[in-house]
Parts: sequence; structure tokens; C-alpha cells
Amino acid sequence: MKNTPLIPALLLLIGAALSAQGIELKTDRSMAYKSVGGVELKLDVFEPAGLKSSDHRPAIVFFFGGGWSGGSTKQFYQQARAMAEEGMVAFSADYRVKGRNKTTPFECVKDGKSAIRWVRQHAAEFGIDPSRIVAAGGSAGGHVAACTGVIEGHEEDGEDANIRSVPNAMILFNPVLDTTEKGYGAKNFKPEQQTEISPCHHVRKGIVPTLVFHGTADKTVPFENAERFTRLMKDEGNECVLVPFEGKDHGFFNGSFFRKSNGDADYEVTMKRSIEFLKAQGFLKQRTTTDRKPEIFFGA
Repeated sequence: MKNTPLIPALLLLIGAALSAQGIELKTDRSMAYKSVGGVELKLDVFEPAGLKSSDHRPAIVFFFGGGWSGGSTKQFYQQARAMAEEGMVAFSADYRVKGRNKTTPFECVKDGKSAIRWVRQHAAEFGIDPSRIVAAGGSAGGHVAACTGVIEGHEEDGEDANIRSVPNAMILFNPVLDTTEKGYGAKNFKPEQQTEISPCHHVRKGIVPTLVFHGTADKTVPFENAERFTRLMKDEGNECVLVPFEGKDHGFFNGSFFRKSNGDADYEVTMKRSIEFLKAQGFLKQRTTTDRKPEIFFGA
């Protein structure tokens, strides 16, 4: 039977239906990565098929959005499972937020760094290559992810500083990149603190390759911030790719599992571009025609 254009389209519809029903989006396990102030923080783990501790798989850690005040690890379950399907060990990280823990963005950043460090520290147990760890996140979670790669210091006391908390690449979804009045969240900082963990204000040479998705009509986090961050990164000789989504507002990247009203069209584009980016960075291998699985999540 010939592979007609109808077949990929049907697979795409099936993938969307499965995602919407939550099929294959349950965690494989959860692991505590940090205990601080009486709070235990966990990583929800999504494992690729056939994972062995002797493997050297790439890993990705997702951080949810919510204005540093709330949010759920479920926001990135769909992306995490999709990345596991591609052969990565994927994590959706919990971190302290104001609504639950009476914390500030500074604690969010510390937790993000702790999560990356923990994954690298335990890489051998999970079959992970410690030199291929990606930090990813959306909105305030995008800020947390960006800070793991950009902001120096702000490490949790008592952790092993010999194990780096810096990822090897970043994928950011409408991230907060400027925490001053020109960006988002200035009210969460004292005037003298507004640039302390503001990625746009700390770009320097040597930051890891970065992919940024941002809606041009974002009314929460200005698109200009993403443009400026990308320009600053390139000016310093860093690799940074900005993928604009014309006319899209904040949170467009969420798939149907987390936000049914969104559908999966934009989610699928962001994931396809993410996988292309990771292949270009050597984190994922190009598939041959003999080992390619059905493109349930990403279409033809």
C-alpha cells in the first residue's frame, strides 16, 4: 500500500486524540531532588523505551510557568513524553512558588539550578550523558530555565559546587528574559534587585546554544524582550535561534493535554523545531528510514 498524504494526516489526528485523552502521558516515576525548608521537591520522570543505566542518553528538564507564584508540572507532560519517545530521559520539575511556599523568584532560580545539578549528579543511575542536559521551560519557568544557563551564582547552600548546575542547551517558550519594567515581573523585586536575575542583563560570551519560541502578540511578556535577548546573544558570539509565532499571545505552545482549547497545532510546530534543534546540536540522532517510528506527535 502506497503512503499517501492521508496517512500522516490520520496519524496526526490520532496523536492529537491520544494526547487529549492523556494516553501515554503518565509519569514513569517521581524522584525527590531537593528538600529545603521542610519542602520536598520532585522531578516527574518520563523514560524512553529500553532505557538502561549503562546508556548515555540526552536529558531534558522542563520548568512550568505561573508567574513564580503557582503552576503545575503537568504543563509539560505532553512535551516530556514526546521527548522520551525521541530517546531522551525527560523530567518535569517542581520548584517553590510564592502561592504555595511564600517564596520569591530567587528561590525559583535556586531550585532550577538544583534540579539541573541533581540530574547531572545522578546521570549514571538514569543512563544519562551528563554532557547533554537541556533546560527548558515556559514563561516564568522559561525564566528559571534561562537562569540556569545565564545567571551566575544564586546556588543553593550545601550542594556540591563541583557538579555544575549549568545545562548544555536551552529551549525556552515565551520566557521571561527581562525582569525590569521593560519586561515582566518588576513588582516581584526591590528596585535594586530588578536586574539581578534578569537574563537580558547578564548575557556574555560562552552561554550554551539556545532556542526561543515567542508569540509576536504576547501581552504578558513583550516579544521585544526575546528579540533583544537573541540579538545580545549573537553579539557575544553565542548561538541563539528565535522562532516567532505571528499574532500569537502568551502560552500558545501548550498542547491539548494541558490546555484543551489550544489544540495541538502550535505545540506540534514547537516540538518539531525543538527536535530539529536538538539534532543539530548532536543531542538526538537523525533517524534512518528503517528505524523511524510513526510520527504520531509530529505529523509527516
